[in-house]
Amino acid sequence: MISDDAILNSNTDVDNLKVLKYNIHSCSSFLPSFVPENILENNNTDQGCRWTSETNNPPQFVMLKLEKLAIVKFITFGKYEITHVCNLKKFKVYGGMDVNTQIELLDSGLNNDTTAETFNLRCTLSGLPFPCRYIKIVPLQSWGSSFNFSIWFVELKGSDDYEEIGKAIDWFHSYREKEVIRLCMKHFRLLNYQNVYNELSKITKVKLEDSLLSELFDILVLQGNFDASEVFMENAIKNGYVDAYITKQEYRPQWKLIKNEETRPGMRGGHQMCFDSVSETVFLLGGWDGHQDMSDFWCYHVPTNKWKLLSYDVEAEGGPSPRSCHKMCCNPQRREIFVLGRFLDGLYRTAYNLKSDFYVYNIESNRWTLINENTNLVGGPPLIFEHQMCMDVAKSTMYVFGGKILTPATCSSSAEERSPNESGPPPPEPQFSGLYSYHILTNTWKSLSDTEYPEQNQHMNALKPRIGHCMLFHPRYRKLYIFNGEHNKEQLTHFVSYNVDTQHIEIISDFIKQDESELLPPGYKQRATIDSDLDEIFVFSGLSKDKERKDDKAQNSFWVYSLKKYKWTCVYKNENVGEQYWTRMQYIEPCPRYAHQLVYDEKKKINFLFGGNPGRMCLPKIRLDDFWSLQLCRTNQFEMIQRCKLLIRKCRFQELVRTNKLEALEFLQSGFSHLINSSNIEEEEQLQSLASLLFSDSVSKFNKNSSIEDENRNTHINRCKLFEKLSTFFPESMTQPKENLVEMIPL
Repeated sequence: MISDDAILNSNTDVDNLKVLKYNIHSCSSFLPSFVPENILENNNTDQGCRWTSETNNPPQFVMLKLEKLAIVKFITFGKYEITHVCNLKKFKVYGGMDVNTQIELLDSGLNNDTTAETFNLRCTLSGLPFPCRYIKIVPLQSWGSSFNFSIWFVELKGSDDYEEIGKAIDWFHSYREKEVIRLCMKHFRLLNYQNVYNELSKITKVKLEDSLLSELFDILVLQGNFDASEVFMENAIKNGYVDAYITKQEYRPQWKLIKNEETRPGMRGGHQMCFDSVSETVFLLGGWDGHQDMSDFWCYHVPTNKWKLLSYDVEAEGGPSPRSCHKMCCNPQRREIFVLGRFLDGLYRTAYNLKSDFYVYNIESNRWTLINENTNLVGGPPLIFEHQMCMDVAKSTMYVFGGKILTPATCSSSAEERSPNESGPPPPEPQFSGLYSYHILTNTWKSLSDTEYPEQNQHMNALKPRIGHCMLFHPRYRKLYIFNGEHNKEQLTHFVSYNVDTQHIEIISDFIKQDESELLPPGYKQRATIDSDLDEIFVFSGLSKDKERKDDKAQNSFWVYSLKKYKWTCVYKNENVGEQYWTRMQYIEPCPRYAHQLVYDEKKKINFLFGGNPGRMCLPKIRLDDFWSLQLCRTNQFEMIQRCKLLIRKCRFQELVRTNKLEALEFLQSGFSHLINSSNIEEEEQLQSLASLLFSDSVSKFNKNSSIEDENRNTHINRCKLFEKLSTFFPESMTQPKENLVEMIPL
């Protein structure tokens, strides 16, 4: 999967590229029901203007033959005027200079909507452009699982400049010739034809791999010096050669219950927290304790691990009234915290108390200030709750999106965060708030979800107002990232980015591009944080629809989205239920919840979680007061050194078993104990399997029947396999080709 280029980057100027002409060279092995050339015309109102496969069973494909060689950079798929079950949910695109030798250019899928979608295509090899004459589109899955595939329109963009293509062709032929030589060198070295390998390297002056790895091959494979091999790998790891491999490894979650027997906040949900990176402090305001809204204000100092009550009642000190379902965000540069919105029970709403008050807290002076009595009167949002707020520190601008508008006509009996199971009379049609910006220096509000940008109107539906969603700001990309939430019981699944400088909206919608087990489930009241250094988004827990019970269920999972790879990964999930289980686990990991809060310390790479509603039907008023830290850990350099030593010693032990079992037994007893993690079942089983080799009849029979030549060949092959395994930890640009020459010979 070409994850680095799978989705169009909004900063790329596609319009300046040439539209490439092509014809249908071939398609599936049977005659399609519509003329394939129809996909050259973008007529989205004509059902006949498409290619269709008549079946959903592979192999089916469309082959586009360009009029001349070109560097193809983008592909655009058109769609029918309404959603259609035959739209491609998953597909792959291949390309090459001829029909039989093509490489994968894209692995992706289309949304089931009416908006055309454009994708980057892989167009480089070893960092240099390569030309294509054929583009092959292979459907894998339609949106209707039992329906055939349809492609409505295809447009290719790229360059067919004669001079550029000429250089690319010359380079590509040279590249292929060099790769053939490298494959031969790898094959001869594997067969231990060292003289042939050396001669071929000398004549062609082609390097099989980086000289550093050639040195490892000499030490490990040719010399069989295992001790020196361990020292080599340890030095390579410490010098950063495997850092790229380490960063690609999956996270391991480490939950820690932060115990503080002294003063700390009590049980609550619907509270708000923000993090001040300057003082390394978590601030917490208000919330609902199951009986009433609160207006207490707390701070937690990370370095000293201490909570401090800043105010028992901030309203008495000129701050906000008791509230829940509000939002606050911090501007660490100006040392300010802004608070907006709240929930108010329908029984107590009047025209007077439905004003959208807006407050700021100065961290240094410990003072509250009322900025506006009613932001709705100065161009801002009306009184809302369950919205989201983000701070653009560089431009002193705050963004507010979504939330439900409080009106006197709404007569709900409980706050949105209080319980998904509490019932009451059906409310009238709710109203939702859009996207606003607030400029701190000029104290001015601006609505961004109107028709001010007509060129964006086709995408404004992606910014449908909602509640219970997530919104985060990336200061370097200058983008807001918005996903999930609800609008009138409709679960929204679009994953959208909004460029705050250009107002460009990009529909990422990664939810269809992987297996369902690898997708963030649609939900609401999830909590998210962002790390702009790592380009990653973190999402914890929340509510989603239970398919069996058909009601809302609190989930217990933690997801990471990579903005570089366009990929969701679940790093933690616990689907256990029952009071007894979570009572046992109360000091190990947090129980499922919603209406909690999550903040992130970007310097220390730690998420902090506090409180929430556990959603227990037997105790609808209960709230949580537990405080957790979550650190996501990857394999570090020390663990990589241990892992490499273990691999090398396994190979060494296997050689000793065939030559000297007594020495092998002594080595097993002394050489593995400090490398094996006794709590790791897999490693324990590997150690046991090694011990079983000492008593294996197959090893004894092999030694008795094999010649010295066979023994040497077997030793060489095993060492080569170990070398290949160790090579995978290094950057691909340093290693020998992954392919093997014998695998390319057709049967």
